[in-house]
Amino acid sequence: MDMVLEDEATRVRQGASAATAPERLRVLASDESVRVRATLALNPATPPDADRVLAADPDERVRALLARKLAGVTQGLPDDAQIRMREQAFDTLMRLAADEAVRVRAAIADAVKDLPDAPRSLILALARDTAVMVAEPVILFSPLLTDDDLIALVSAAPSPGTVVAVARRPSIGEAVSDAVAASANAIAIRALLANPSAQIREAALDALIAASAQHTDWQEPLVHRPVLPPRAARALSDIVTAHLLETLAARSDLDQSLAARLAAKLATQPPSTRGEMTADAALAEARRLAKSGLLTEQSLLGAVRRGETPMASALLAVAAEVPLAVVDHAAALRSAKGLVSLVWQAGFSMRAGVAVQGLLGLLPPSEALAAGPGGGFPLSQEEMRWQTEFLAGDAG
Repeated sequence: MDMVLEDEATRVRQGASAATAPERLRVLASDESVRVRATLALNPATPPDADRVLAADPDERVRALLARKLAGVTQGLPDDAQIRMREQAFDTLMRLAADEAVRVRAAIADAVKDLPDAPRSLILALARDTAVMVAEPVILFSPLLTDDDLIALVSAAPSPGTVVAVARRPSIGEAVSDAVAASANAIAIRALLANPSAQIREAALDALIAASAQHTDWQEPLVHRPVLPPRAARALSDIVTAHLLETLAARSDLDQSLAARLAAKLATQPPSTRGEMTADAALAEARRLAKSGLLTEQSLLGAVRRGETPMASALLAVAAEVPLAVVDHAAALRSAKGLVSLVWQAGFSMRAGVAVQGLLGLLPPSEALAAGPGGGFPLSQEEMRWQTEFLAGDAG
């Protein structure tokens, strides 16, 4: 039947079916309907030459769907076919990695970020991308990136976010940490200090502690480092503010003399009143942190740990770009779904989602939402988007 005489629904079914003849799929790759071409982009049976046509599709949504498919198209194939199809798929992916649309490049990065057999040239191209949403997944998770690759990324710094992503990568070694510490990127250095699995030389840690007298936002992650040598702990005790001094004194790995000195020092100081900060003052502080690029998930978690309800609410509101009344409304409703959805909108992880349910929603563990598989969010993005829209409308 001539394509002109077939309705769109029929062509969509053909484009989605693995039983459709390859010749027909090749024709559909140039179909006038975006729905048809998008369906074809998702079909694992689409011939490689048709995929190459779709890689140049005028609609970036089609190209993004194609990128996601190609990254996983080789799963479960016989060895010979797998090798051949993988080569064809990655050849098309390399073309898409140069796509002008960030969405397309980000789709590739998300799909290949943890593949052990992806071409190094593809991984390096994505890691060097100037768009953080493209580079970050690969920098954080790709097993193909070596220490030398990471150090080169810090040195070249295609964007400031590149260095931050390297600093956040799990289990980076001392040489990579040295490169981040020498980068003069204050936000990346804070991310390094907040990375519990990052290996940092004692000498580098001493230097960063000394510099934290000027970069006071480094002090909180320093106090929470999983390993804090005695010399570092003593140096910190001389410069941190009162509420962090309490946290430092609570560590179980301090030597007895320092623990006694901290206890005596705390006894002479007035109790912290930051938990009683007014909403307006907290909001002003949260906006200041956001403007300087220092409003991070660690900031929120620190406020939660210290029981600073006004500050935690303000940080969440500013990060999620909603009025403070929306966060207060979710807390008043004791809405686990609402609070978790606001955390998601803020760009934070479910770790923060669990934390704010306890402090802001006063929810016991039995009523709070737990993290989903792999530590992710237990709700779909559609539901979280609906929750935030509902809260905004209800609070207004």
